[in-house]
Formats: sequence, C-alpha cells, structure tokens
Amino acid sequence: MSVRAVRQDELTALQDIERAAGLCFRDIGMPEIADDEPPPLAVLAAFREAGLAWVAVDGADVPVAYLIADHVDGNLHVEQVSVHPDHSRRGLGRSLLERLAAVAVGGGVPALTLTTFAEVPWNAPYYVRCGFRPLGEAALTPGLREIRAREAAHGLDRWPRVCMRRDL
Repeated sequence: MSVRAVRQDELTALQDIERAAGLCFRDIGMPEIADDEPPPLAVLAAFREAGLAWVAVDGADVPVAYLIADHVDGNLHVEQVSVHPDHSRRGLGRSLLERLAAVAVGGGVPALTLTTFAEVPWNAPYYVRCGFRPLGEAALTPGLREIRAREAAHGLDRWPRVCMRRDL
C-alpha cells in the first residue's frame, strides 16, 4: 500500500471510510460516535486544497484510509485519521502519520498534535505507540484549548479525552 495526496474525486470515499471505521465504536458502547457523520465534502475539499489530506491506497489505487490535518499553534494537528476496517492492523494509520511527520519536518514544523479518546484501545494507547505523549492541562496551547471546547460542545466529553503531542 502507498500513501499519496487525496484527489478531488475521492472525497466521498473518505466519508465512506470514516463511516465504516466508526462502526467499531458501537461495539464498545459508543454508538453516538459510530453514528456521527464525517466532515462535509466542502470541509474535506478545503483540507485537500490546502495540501493537508492524504490517503493510503490499495493495489488498485483505491483509498482505504485517510488523514487530514491543519495548522494549529505552529504545529500540524491531526484532525482525523481513519482506516477502513477491512484494511485495519496493516500499519496504514502509522504510514499516514509518518507522511504527516515528514511534511512537518520538511516545513520546519516542530510537532504533531491530536485529540483522541483516552481509553479506546485504537485511540490514545495506539498513538502512544506511534510516538505521541499525553499533554497535561497546563501544556495545552490556545488552539488545542479551542479544539477541546468545540469537542465538548459536540458532546465528545461524555468519554475521557486527551490532547497528545509528538515532537519531531
């Protein structure tokens, strides 16, 4: 599998990947997350146009995982990374994170950040294995605080959340 930039005609595929990836949340008692809709096409298009959207593709060049990122407080922030469950546990999420890290290093960006569920096995524990560390409240930047406030307004604080950082 390889990683490349997202093409305009693949944006609906990103939504399909996220919907499929979200279904596993139903199995752990988080049906609201499973039912949450992916970003609208216009939002995904903006990430693509900014050069901050990548896909992992199969041998037929069909997207099976994706990552979108944004600039937050001088770092690159992982907005979403999703892997279709039919292609999980093959290192695709890690490959996407490594592509983002390479882009960050090439642009002189010092770190990657993200927010995630603290107790979901394929969330915070996974990101620790990928080199991220949890941030305490005092280490949160203004942009991360704003993201957390939006997440709380969206109801995500029903489950423990954590901000994480990977220094590059």
